[in-house]
Amino acid sequence: MNTLHSVLCILQSVQGIPSDTFFTEPPRFTWWIILYFFVGGISGGALLVASLLRLFGTREDTHFIRLGVYISFIGCVISAVLLIVDLGVPFRFWHMLVQDNTGRPMFKWWSPMSVGAWGLLVFGFFSFLATLRALWDDRRLTWSTLEFLQKPPITIFGAIGGILGGLFLAGYTGVLLAVSNRPIWADSSWLGLLFLLSGISTSIAALLLASRWRGIRVKSTEERLTRFDRIALILELVVLTIFVVSLGSVAKAFLNAWGVLLLLGVVGVGIVMPLRLGRDAAHNVATASILVLFGGFVLRVVVLMSSEQIHVAGAQVLR
Repeated sequence: MNTLHSVLCILQSVQGIPSDTFFTEPPRFTWWIILYFFVGGISGGALLVASLLRLFGTREDTHFIRLGVYISFIGCVISAVLLIVDLGVPFRFWHMLVQDNTGRPMFKWWSPMSVGAWGLLVFGFFSFLATLRALWDDRRLTWSTLEFLQKPPITIFGAIGGILGGLFLAGYTGVLLAVSNRPIWADSSWLGLLFLLSGISTSIAALLLASRWRGIRVKSTEERLTRFDRIALILELVVLTIFVVSLGSVAKAFLNAWGVLLLLGVVGVGIVMPLRLGRDAAHNVATASILVLFGGFVLRVVVLMSSEQIHVAGAQVLR
């Protein structure tokens, strides 16, 4: 066993790949998990944006706040369903939250999976709270007991919770990958920030696209969201570049396998084209938003699949 490990380390050294992040069993993520990473990023970003508008926006932002909250809540529900479906046995999800033998809450602060499960639960609470407020504002719920949601302390509490929860969910998936012992994921500490910025840009794209579909037109809000999205896209491009550079010697294997899709699908279609296209005209808003969403999805495909590709390449070298 020691001899085999030495051989593996030598092979990794020859290829320039760090030995501590190479020959571990790949997680073999299914498309359910890839969709979760994508939808979860949108959900977290949507609640973040809606909560920021709630705290610092104007009355004109009301329709976009509600729409962002609805997108967040729907995305949260879809994310939970995707995770449960991927587990195969739905009741396993509760094993991350409750101890089987005692029925007490099970929180392991040192476990990224445990923190993530509880983080998703807390995010769901604030998303649900914001949804109740949105339904009350829309007069779709008229229960008098919900009137307290409009009081300033509750509004501020919900908005701050939404901001923190949105930041967590949008960026957590990248952090989860970074703390794993897998090539590419563990070779850079920039994945969390990259996924956070992508979550913000895709959530704004989803918000603008949904507003067009619903016939919501508020020029001042759209202009601010568009500026925010442009900043997020530019920062995403910068962080993506830093991420690739930070991979060091692993970057060559990463780009050889996924470089074309990363350059064309993520950078070209998902970032550069929306920036050049602009969103001055109505059709530009829809087109640019679709391109951003496409690029965000491809980014997650490239990042999640690339580590397993390097594992396969390593296995072929051994043969």
